[in-house]
Amino acid sequence: MKTLRECLKEAAAARRAVGHFNISNLEGLWSVFNAARERGVPVIIGVSEGERAFVGVRQVAALVSSLRDEYQYPIFLNADHTYSFDKVKEAIDAGFDAVIFDGTELPFEENVRVTRQCVEYARKVRPEIIVEGELGFIGKSSKVLSGIPDGVKISEEFLTKSEEAVKFVRETAVDLLAPAVGNIHGMLSGGRDPALNTGRVAEIARAANIPLVLHGASGNSAEDIKKAIIGGVVIVHVNTELRVAYRQALAISLQNHPDEVAPYKYLKDALLAMQKVVAEKIAIFNGISS
Repeated sequence: MKTLRECLKEAAAARRAVGHFNISNLEGLWSVFNAARERGVPVIIGVSEGERAFVGVRQVAALVSSLRDEYQYPIFLNADHTYSFDKVKEAIDAGFDAVIFDGTELPFEENVRVTRQCVEYARKVRPEIIVEGELGFIGKSSKVLSGIPDGVKISEEFLTKSEEAVKFVRETAVDLLAPAVGNIHGMLSGGRDPALNTGRVAEIARAANIPLVLHGASGNSAEDIKKAIIGGVVIVHVNTELRVAYRQALAISLQNHPDEVAPYKYLKDALLAMQKVVAEKIAIFNGISS
Protein backbone atom coordinates (compact mmCIF):
# COMPACT_ATOMS: atom_id res chain seq x y z
CA MET A 1 0.00 0.00 0.00
CA LYS A 2 1.23 3.47 -0.84
CA THR A 3 2.52 5.83 1.84
CA LEU A 4 1.14 9.34 2.25
CA ARG A 5 4.33 10.72 0.74
CA GLU A 6 3.79 8.58 -2.36
CA CYS A 7 0.13 9.58 -2.61
CA LEU A 8 1.05 13.26 -2.47
CA LYS A 9 3.72 12.83 -5.12
CA GLU A 10 1.20 11.16 -7.43
CA ALA A 11 -1.38 13.86 -6.76
CA ALA A 12 1.11 16.62 -7.60
CA ALA A 13 2.10 14.92 -10.86
CA ALA A 14 -1.55 14.55 -11.90
CA ARG A 15 -2.60 18.05 -10.74
CA ARG A 16 -4.98 16.57 -8.20
CA ALA A 17 -5.25 17.11 -4.44
CA VAL A 18 -5.78 14.78 -1.52
CA GLY A 19 -8.76 15.76 0.60
CA HIS A 20 -8.11 16.55 4.27
CA PHE A 21 -11.26 16.38 6.41
CA ASN A 22 -11.40 17.10 10.13
CA ILE A 23 -13.36 14.92 12.51
CA SER A 24 -14.50 15.11 16.13
CA ASN A 25 -16.25 11.77 16.49
CA LEU A 26 -16.79 8.33 15.02
CA GLU A 27 -19.54 9.51 12.67
CA GLY A 28 -17.06 11.91 11.11
CA LEU A 29 -14.48 9.19 10.64
CA TRP A 30 -16.92 6.84 8.92
CA SER A 31 -18.34 9.61 6.73
CA VAL A 32 -14.89 10.50 5.39
CA PHE A 33 -13.77 6.90 4.99
CA ASN A 34 -16.97 5.79 3.25
CA ALA A 35 -16.88 8.69 0.79
CA ALA A 36 -13.20 8.13 -0.03
CA ARG A 37 -13.73 4.40 -0.62
CA GLU A 38 -16.67 5.10 -2.92
CA ARG A 39 -14.48 7.42 -4.98
CA GLY A 40 -11.40 5.20 -4.75
CA VAL A 41 -8.99 7.95 -3.68
CA PRO A 42 -6.61 8.41 -0.74
CA VAL A 43 -7.80 10.63 2.08
CA ILE A 44 -6.46 12.37 5.17
CA ILE A 45 -8.23 12.57 8.52
CA GLY A 46 -7.40 15.78 10.36
CA VAL A 47 -7.66 16.44 14.07
CA SER A 48 -6.78 19.81 15.56
CA GLU A 49 -5.54 20.21 19.12
CA GLY A 50 -9.13 20.71 20.33
CA GLU A 51 -10.42 17.73 18.36
CA ARG A 52 -7.57 15.56 19.63
CA ALA A 53 -8.36 16.54 23.20
CA PHE A 54 -11.94 15.39 22.64
CA VAL A 55 -11.39 12.09 20.82
CA GLY A 56 -8.00 11.17 22.30
CA VAL A 57 -4.61 11.34 20.61
CA ARG A 58 -3.72 7.64 20.72
CA GLN A 59 -7.35 6.64 20.33
CA VAL A 60 -7.84 8.41 16.99
CA ALA A 61 -4.47 7.06 15.80
CA ALA A 62 -5.64 3.53 16.62
CA LEU A 63 -8.98 4.05 14.83
CA VAL A 64 -7.43 5.33 11.61
CA SER A 65 -4.76 2.62 11.70
CA SER A 66 -7.43 -0.05 12.17
CA LEU A 67 -9.30 1.09 9.04
CA ARG A 68 -6.10 1.19 7.01
CA ASP A 69 -5.09 -2.29 8.15
CA GLU A 70 -8.50 -3.93 7.84
CA TYR A 71 -9.37 -2.51 4.42
CA GLN A 72 -5.82 -2.06 3.10
CA TYR A 73 -6.85 1.44 2.18
CA PRO A 74 -4.76 4.66 1.99
CA ILE A 75 -6.37 6.60 4.82
CA PHE A 76 -3.95 8.76 6.79
CA LEU A 77 -3.95 10.84 9.97
CA ASN A 78 -2.73 14.40 10.40
CA ALA A 79 -2.21 16.45 13.56
CA ASP A 80 -3.81 19.63 12.28
CA HIS A 81 -2.97 23.09 13.67
CA THR A 82 -0.53 22.29 16.43
CA TYR A 83 0.89 25.22 18.35
CA SER A 84 3.85 23.78 20.28
CA PHE A 85 6.70 21.36 19.79
CA ASP A 86 5.44 19.23 22.71
CA LYS A 87 2.06 18.70 21.04
CA VAL A 88 3.75 17.88 17.72
CA LYS A 89 5.97 15.38 19.53
CA GLU A 90 2.91 13.82 21.20
CA ALA A 91 1.28 13.21 17.80
CA ILE A 92 4.47 11.82 16.26
CA ASP A 93 4.95 9.46 19.20
CA ALA A 94 1.32 8.32 18.87
CA GLY A 95 1.92 7.23 15.27
CA PHE A 96 0.39 10.06 13.22
CA ASP A 97 1.30 10.08 9.53
CA ALA A 98 1.63 13.85 9.34
CA VAL A 99 1.92 16.86 11.64
CA ILE A 100 1.51 20.60 11.24
CA PHE A 101 3.23 23.19 13.36
CA ASP A 102 1.25 26.42 13.17
CA GLY A 103 3.56 29.26 14.11
CA THR A 104 1.75 31.92 12.12
CA GLU A 105 1.24 34.15 15.16
CA LEU A 106 4.92 33.97 16.08
CA PRO A 107 7.72 36.18 14.75
CA PHE A 108 9.18 34.71 11.55
CA GLU A 109 12.43 33.53 13.13
CA GLU A 110 10.62 31.83 16.02
CA ASN A 111 8.27 30.12 13.58
CA VAL A 112 11.33 28.86 11.69
CA ARG A 113 13.07 27.67 14.85
CA VAL A 114 10.18 25.59 16.20
CA THR A 115 9.20 24.27 12.78
CA ARG A 116 12.78 23.11 12.20
CA GLN A 117 12.75 21.45 15.64
CA CYS A 118 9.60 19.54 14.64
CA VAL A 119 11.17 18.45 11.34
CA GLU A 120 14.32 17.23 13.05
CA TYR A 121 12.37 15.21 15.60
CA ALA A 122 10.14 13.64 12.95
CA ARG A 123 13.14 12.65 10.83
CA LYS A 124 14.76 11.03 13.83
CA VAL A 125 11.67 9.06 14.86
CA ARG A 126 10.23 8.06 11.48
CA PRO A 127 11.45 9.65 8.23
CA GLU A 128 8.15 8.89 6.44
CA ILE A 129 6.26 11.38 8.60
CA ILE A 130 5.14 14.44 6.63
CA VAL A 131 5.86 17.75 8.35
CA GLU A 132 4.02 20.89 7.31
CA GLY A 133 4.79 24.48 8.18
CA GLU A 134 2.56 27.54 7.95
CA LEU A 135 3.31 31.06 6.86
CA GLY A 136 0.63 33.73 7.06
CA PHE A 137 -2.21 34.04 9.58
CA ILE A 138 -5.69 33.04 8.33
CA GLY A 139 -7.55 32.70 11.66
CA LYS A 140 -7.93 29.82 14.09
CA SER A 141 -11.56 28.68 14.33
CA SER A 142 -13.57 26.43 12.00
CA LYS A 143 -16.98 28.02 12.42
CA VAL A 144 -19.54 30.12 10.60
CA LEU A 145 -18.43 33.76 10.65
CA SER A 146 -20.17 37.09 10.21
CA GLY A 147 -17.01 38.61 8.76
CA ILE A 148 -13.30 38.10 8.15
CA PRO A 149 -11.68 36.70 11.35
CA ASP A 150 -9.97 39.15 13.69
CA GLY A 151 -6.34 39.68 12.78
CA VAL A 152 -6.72 38.30 9.25
CA LYS A 153 -5.95 40.56 6.29
CA ILE A 154 -6.59 39.20 2.82
CA SER A 155 -5.51 42.09 0.62
CA GLU A 156 -2.58 41.26 -1.62
CA GLU A 157 0.14 43.02 0.39
CA PHE A 158 -0.63 40.91 3.47
CA LEU A 159 -0.55 37.50 1.78
CA THR A 160 2.42 35.15 2.04
CA LYS A 161 5.23 36.39 -0.19
CA SER A 162 7.24 34.05 -2.38
CA GLU A 163 10.58 35.31 -1.05
CA GLU A 164 9.44 34.64 2.52
CA ALA A 165 8.30 31.15 1.51
CA VAL A 166 11.67 30.39 -0.08
CA LYS A 167 13.53 31.44 3.06
CA PHE A 168 11.13 29.56 5.33
CA VAL A 169 11.35 26.31 3.36
CA ARG A 170 15.13 26.50 3.06
CA GLU A 171 15.61 27.07 6.79
CA THR A 172 13.07 24.53 8.05
CA ALA A 173 13.25 21.69 5.47
CA VAL A 174 9.49 21.14 5.73
CA ASP A 175 7.74 18.77 3.32
CA LEU A 176 4.71 21.00 2.78
CA LEU A 177 3.87 24.67 3.16
CA ALA A 178 0.49 26.21 4.01
CA PRO A 179 0.49 29.85 2.84
CA ALA A 180 -2.00 32.66 3.26
CA VAL A 181 -3.43 33.24 -0.21
CA GLY A 182 -6.77 34.88 0.56
CA ASN A 183 -8.11 31.84 2.40
CA ILE A 184 -9.64 32.05 5.88
CA HIS A 185 -10.44 29.54 8.57
CA GLY A 186 -14.13 29.11 9.05
CA MET A 187 -16.81 30.08 6.54
CA LEU A 188 -18.69 33.32 6.04
CA SER A 189 -22.38 33.11 6.89
CA GLY A 190 -23.35 33.90 3.31
CA GLY A 191 -21.81 30.61 2.24
CA ARG A 192 -19.19 32.05 -0.12
CA ASP A 193 -15.75 33.21 1.01
CA PRO A 194 -13.63 35.85 -0.77
CA ALA A 195 -11.82 34.73 -3.91
CA LEU A 196 -8.46 33.04 -3.53
CA ASN A 197 -5.37 34.64 -5.00
CA THR A 198 -4.56 31.67 -7.20
CA GLY A 199 -1.82 33.59 -8.95
CA ARG A 200 0.00 33.91 -5.62
CA VAL A 201 -0.44 30.16 -5.09
CA ALA A 202 1.40 29.39 -8.32
CA GLU A 203 4.05 32.02 -7.62
CA ILE A 204 4.86 30.56 -4.19
CA ALA A 205 4.88 26.98 -5.45
CA ARG A 206 7.31 27.85 -8.24
CA ALA A 207 9.64 29.91 -6.09
CA ALA A 208 9.76 27.62 -3.06
CA ASN A 209 9.68 24.43 -5.14
CA ILE A 210 7.46 22.69 -2.61
CA PRO A 211 3.90 21.28 -2.61
CA LEU A 212 1.36 23.57 -0.98
CA VAL A 213 -1.61 23.01 1.32
CA LEU A 214 -4.83 25.02 1.13
CA HIS A 215 -6.34 25.51 4.57
CA GLY A 216 -9.81 26.86 5.21
CA ALA A 217 -11.35 25.72 1.92
CA SER A 218 -14.88 25.62 3.33
CA GLY A 219 -16.78 28.30 1.46
CA ASN A 220 -14.31 28.61 -1.42
CA SER A 221 -15.65 28.13 -4.92
CA ALA A 222 -14.92 24.96 -6.86
CA GLU A 223 -13.30 27.11 -9.57
CA ASP A 224 -10.86 28.73 -7.14
CA ILE A 225 -9.96 25.39 -5.57
CA LYS A 226 -9.31 23.82 -8.97
CA LYS A 227 -7.08 26.75 -9.98
CA ALA A 228 -5.18 26.47 -6.70
CA ILE A 229 -4.59 22.77 -7.33
CA ILE A 230 -3.28 23.49 -10.82
CA GLY A 231 -1.02 26.12 -9.22
CA GLY A 232 0.59 23.64 -6.83
CA VAL A 233 -1.78 22.72 -3.99
CA VAL A 234 -1.69 18.98 -3.15
CA ILE A 235 -3.85 18.91 0.01
CA VAL A 236 -7.11 20.79 0.58
CA HIS A 237 -8.58 21.19 4.09
CA VAL A 238 -12.31 21.15 4.80
CA ASN A 239 -13.85 21.31 8.26
CA THR A 240 -16.54 23.96 8.75
CA GLU A 241 -18.79 22.68 5.96
CA LEU A 242 -18.76 19.26 7.60
CA ARG A 243 -19.66 20.72 10.97
CA VAL A 244 -22.54 22.67 9.47
CA ALA A 245 -23.87 19.62 7.61
CA TYR A 246 -23.64 17.51 10.78
CA ARG A 247 -25.43 20.01 12.99
CA GLN A 248 -28.22 20.74 10.52
CA ALA A 249 -28.92 17.06 9.80
CA LEU A 250 -28.81 16.17 13.50
CA ALA A 251 -31.26 18.94 14.39
CA ILE A 252 -33.72 17.70 11.77
CA SER A 253 -33.29 14.08 12.86
CA LEU A 254 -34.00 14.92 16.50
CA GLN A 255 -37.01 16.99 15.51
CA ASN A 256 -38.42 14.23 13.32
CA HIS A 257 -37.79 11.49 15.89
CA PRO A 258 -38.31 13.14 19.30
CA ASP A 259 -38.74 9.83 21.12
CA GLU A 260 -35.70 8.07 19.65
CA VAL A 261 -32.98 7.42 22.23
CA ALA A 262 -30.62 5.15 20.25
CA PRO A 263 -27.69 7.33 19.09
CA TYR A 264 -26.82 5.06 16.17
CA LYS A 265 -30.31 5.73 14.79
CA TYR A 266 -30.67 9.48 15.24
CA LEU A 267 -27.02 10.11 14.26
CA LYS A 268 -27.25 8.25 10.95
CA ASP A 269 -28.60 11.21 8.98
CA ALA A 270 -25.81 13.43 10.31
CA LEU A 271 -23.22 10.88 9.18
CA LEU A 272 -24.77 10.70 5.71
CA ALA A 273 -24.92 14.49 5.44
CA MET A 274 -21.20 14.77 6.12
CA GLN A 275 -20.48 11.89 3.75
CA LYS A 276 -22.28 13.77 0.97
CA VAL A 277 -20.15 16.86 1.52
CA VAL A 278 -16.94 14.82 1.54
CA ALA A 279 -17.90 13.05 -1.70
CA GLU A 280 -18.63 16.38 -3.41
CA LYS A 281 -15.32 17.87 -2.30
CA ILE A 282 -13.34 14.78 -3.32
CA ALA A 283 -14.87 15.02 -6.79
CA ILE A 284 -13.69 18.64 -7.08
CA PHE A 285 -10.19 17.86 -5.82
CA ASN A 286 -9.76 14.93 -8.21
CA GLY A 287 -11.57 16.14 -11.31
CA ILE A 288 -14.24 13.46 -10.95
CA SER A 289 -17.60 13.99 -12.61
CA SER A 290 -20.42 13.97 -10.07
